[in-house]
Amino acid sequence: MLERHRSLSRQAYPDVPRPPVRAEADPARTRVFTRFSLGVLLGGIVISASTSAWLPFRYTPELLLIGPLLAMGFLLAEQLTIDVDVKRVGWTISFTEIPLIVGLLTAPFEVVLAANLLAGLGAQVGRRAASHVLYNAGVLCLEIAVPFAVATGVNTGLAGVAPMWFGAAAGTLTSTLISCGCALTALHVLGGGMRLGPGVRLGVRTFAVGLLNTSLGLAGYEVAVKTEWGWALVALLGTGAVAVYRTYSGLLREQRDLETLGDVSLGVARSGQAAARGPSGTDVSEGDDSVGEWVPVAERIREQLDATRVVLRLCLDPRGEVSTLVAGKPLPESATGEGASLLRECPILQLPGSHVRSYRTLDAPEDIRDALRRRGAHESLVVPLRGANQMLGAVEAHDRVSRWRGFGRADVRLLHTLASHLATAMDNRRLLARLRHDAYHDPLTGLLNRAGFREMAREGLHAGTVVVLRVDLELLTTVSEALGYTWEDRLVVAAGRRMRETLGADVPLARLEAHSFAVLLREYSGQQAHELAEHLRSVIAEPYPVDRLVVEASGVAGYVSSASAEHDDTDVDVDTLLQRADVAVRAARNGEDGVRGYVASMGQIFLRRFQLVTQFRQALDAGQIEVHYQPKVALPERRVVGAEALVRWSHPEYGRLSPDEFIPVVEATGMVDALTTFVMERVLVRVRAWLARGLRLSGAVNLSVRNLADESFPDRVAEALARHGIPPGLLTFELTESSVMADPERCLPVLRRLRALGVHLAVDDFGTGYSSLAYLRQLPVDEVKIDKSFVLGMGTDLGDMAVVRSIVELGHSLELKVVAEGVEDDAARDELVRMGCDTAQGYLISRPLSENRFEVWLQARTVRKSRPGQEAEEHVADSVEEILALQHQDQV
Repeated sequence: MLERHRSLSRQAYPDVPRPPVRAEADPARTRVFTRFSLGVLLGGIVISASTSAWLPFRYTPELLLIGPLLAMGFLLAEQLTIDVDVKRVGWTISFTEIPLIVGLLTAPFEVVLAANLLAGLGAQVGRRAASHVLYNAGVLCLEIAVPFAVATGVNTGLAGVAPMWFGAAAGTLTSTLISCGCALTALHVLGGGMRLGPGVRLGVRTFAVGLLNTSLGLAGYEVAVKTEWGWALVALLGTGAVAVYRTYSGLLREQRDLETLGDVSLGVARSGQAAARGPSGTDVSEGDDSVGEWVPVAERIREQLDATRVVLRLCLDPRGEVSTLVAGKPLPESATGEGASLLRECPILQLPGSHVRSYRTLDAPEDIRDALRRRGAHESLVVPLRGANQMLGAVEAHDRVSRWRGFGRADVRLLHTLASHLATAMDNRRLLARLRHDAYHDPLTGLLNRAGFREMAREGLHAGTVVVLRVDLELLTTVSEALGYTWEDRLVVAAGRRMRETLGADVPLARLEAHSFAVLLREYSGQQAHELAEHLRSVIAEPYPVDRLVVEASGVAGYVSSASAEHDDTDVDVDTLLQRADVAVRAARNGEDGVRGYVASMGQIFLRRFQLVTQFRQALDAGQIEVHYQPKVALPERRVVGAEALVRWSHPEYGRLSPDEFIPVVEATGMVDALTTFVMERVLVRVRAWLARGLRLSGAVNLSVRNLADESFPDRVAEALARHGIPPGLLTFELTESSVMADPERCLPVLRRLRALGVHLAVDDFGTGYSSLAYLRQLPVDEVKIDKSFVLGMGTDLGDMAVVRSIVELGHSLELKVVAEGVEDDAARDELVRMGCDTAQGYLISRPLSENRFEVWLQARTVRKSRPGQEAEEHVADSVEEILALQHQDQV
């Protein structure tokens, strides 16, 4: 018997309160099915009338008992059913063959027809399936009229050959085939037609069930009529058969419940796949607002509960907006407004967990009864969907179709399990969406991060020409030190907010790292990108109010178009564009206007820097890195006291490189430790050689901020001094104030440990950094080196001379030696002598020399002194006059 048909129509409505999304029947097919139902009813009436006119009616008093018993039998058979879903049609296997064959053997056609109609239509009304009453009435008539005609015809044709029950059995099996044929035809009319093979298999299985029921009914009748106490045996056999069928139905129900659980969980997961694919826009939320994708989930729950309607109220939006979805019978307008959920109208909110509550109009409280009436429902199951930390929604199931008694315990258990699975699946989906969101977004600003920007840029490249615009917020380091890094982060957030407001919500904006932002522009010309870059730069450069202060900032911007990469025959990819935008930013930082577009010549500079980075380690091993020495002389006696080690790189392609070009690259890539170790080892070897010749000269090595942040560096220095046998006082480390004060908490302990070893420490380029007495007193140093820019200007600028004199006096007051760099003429040297400067270094004495040339230079200033009875020893002459005098003695 056909119970119901199903058809889905998906439609999503935005905003709150949202009209419910419904799954309803196709109107066109409904009209066709209505005409088909009228045809079935008309055919049933005609055949029933013909059968009644053909077969005579014989009244007996027993009919008063047989009629009600047959009606009860048909009604009981309708209740003890096994429901099977075939596509969009509910297939119900019942025991109607048993009362039918009994009726064929004991009662006239009219009595059996009336009993079947009364039981069948009454069951349909009880199941609230009145929409198909025309079709079912026609099928009920055919199921009785045709079997009676067949049974009469078979018994007449086989009179005297076959027993009387043979015709009744044949007629009963015909009823089964009629039901199956009508149902398959209805399935085809509804647009869910089956192929021939599955249709035949379903018909065979239905016929097998009908044959079993017919056999049971016939055997029971024969036993009850011809055997003493046969009715007891029939009752026993019937009880066993019912138990078998009920057990099979229960197992089938459990299997379908498990399938439903899997379908619901899979449906929830699929509904969230679109939201979890990645950064599909500039503002990605946690949830997926596509309510229509939940229609299959709601419909699947309705099918399994056999309910006339299922209402899902889901909180899919992170802002708490609720979406309503209806599967089955449409929800009346009075029950679709905001706050119309039964969840809000019943005390289930105060209950822990996800308890299912059942409400009926007969015994529910008045408020719940009114809520059910507004929904046009007589019964409802309500269960909340609770996640780990919040309410996710609710499920309402209204009015079970296939039973008079309504929802049972199995339905409550199923809905409870479905709600648990649904809530867990929604929680997992939210967690997955959050993880995906965090993977592509910056946690500080909420903007896209580098990974998210790369995905967006990759999508943009497939669509056409894009421009990658990089903007860097420039903050003074004193801001972080004065206000703290928390306030610095707030400035970065404020800058990102300003850029977002300027660009709008549709333009992808990312925070790459620290103070660097990136913008993806689609179909922008170079001039438009330049104008936007200037505007963004001015926007983020506006003062930032911090409490009662106003923090000044600036910005630089660089941009590159994907079209430029196409013109220079380079493969266009996101990493290349980001790399070139970074090069443009660096060029803008060195320029005056603060905005630069990428040009090919910038790429050559970047390529050169990249080659220097990758080739430096090989250059160390290949001997391309050399150590040059610039001597230091003591004033006023002009005696050589040591030399500063300076690095030179003889590149096979670029020639001799300036330290200003490759040292910053080496420091930025973290290879400065290897460079410092290399220079220190060469200096210690040279000092050891000088000691072997009787020359006590010191060697000076420049340190980087990375060296000062390495806690193991003093241990390596101590090991090297011990290995070469060098007194610590002959090794000097030169450092700048800025390198120390970049991270004084880490640098000062390292300096103190070096000082404890006996190594000399010198402040290089003094006068250009913090240059204050407070900072100088904190540093455990032995000498200060006046920056050469002041020494060079002494002859022409009285201010520079005053600075040099102040540094000399300051150093001596702190018991520090003072070294003057950049001494290039006799006048500067003589003035430094008058000021009391301790040591001089510069071109007047010597340029930086390679090891061999420095040894020649030193040899020219080294004399061999011999005394009677002693070995000759070398020492550095105090002056040129002493060299000439000693050489004259050697000649004599």
